[in-house]
Amino acid sequence: MRIAVGSDHGGFPLKLPIAEELARLGHEVVDCGAHVFEPADDYPDFAEAVALAVQRGDSDRGVLICGSGVGASIAANKFAGVRAAICHDTYSAHQGVEHDDMNLLCLGARIVGSELALELVRAFAAATFSNEERHRRRLAKVLSFEARSMNSTEEAT
Repeated sequence: MRIAVGSDHGGFPLKLPIAEELARLGHEVVDCGAHVFEPADDYPDFAEAVALAVQRGDSDRGVLICGSGVGASIAANKFAGVRAAICHDTYSAHQGVEHDDMNLLCLGARIVGSELALELVRAFAAATFSNEERHRRRLAKVLSFEARSMNSTEEAT
């Protein structure tokens, strides 16, 4: 699987270990930055890069790391087709994929330690959407929200 990985300064210390773990597991890692530690960088720039990689199909999934995970999640969810969530426990990291077809994992480097972050990434990467009828039905409803929202935005411009 191709997995885009990105972080701002707050997530920078976890980015390389996460990318290395994904590669060790056999995934192709797409590095969306930051490539150097820059204390004044902005999480939306990296959220955009990872979200676009997922949205365009350049990556199957994405992992975004910022200080809390909140800003990255908010920004990434502005992109059609991206279903990003903050997960700080392994159940949510795999269940989000299995039930909700989550395709972008957001982590808070100031919230989780390095070992837990690696466990979360492993759980996320190993999970697959269950394709059960109830989950397809619920996902279809969520996707309809997205489609209606995009149509109302286009009509407003």
